[in-house]
Amino acid sequence: MARREPQTLEHLLPRVLARLAEQSGKADTLTPVWNAAVGAHISKHTRPYTLEGGTLVVTVSSAEWAHTLSRQESTLREQLNARLGAGAVSALTFRLE
Repeated sequence: MARREPQTLEHLLPRVLARLAEQSGKADTLTPVWNAAVGAHISKHTRPYTLEGGTLVVTVSSAEWAHTLSRQESTLREQLNARLGAGAVSALTFRLE
């Protein structure tokens, strides 16, 4: 049996957090991953809320933020999936706090 190279905690932790969020339906465990993916400016106005069936619902502070982030959805999904694993987030929706 071939041995696999050990993986770093930095690589494994986001995937574990994604599994926890999917199983519980609550995405608050993804906050550190979300913040790293979107940056400080966006994270001040948003937070992950739920993750069900691959759809991540993110609360936003205003309708303007919802509109702006909706236009960036595919880029945000790519950034999240790069950290969480391919297909972890298949859709993003935004709702007011």
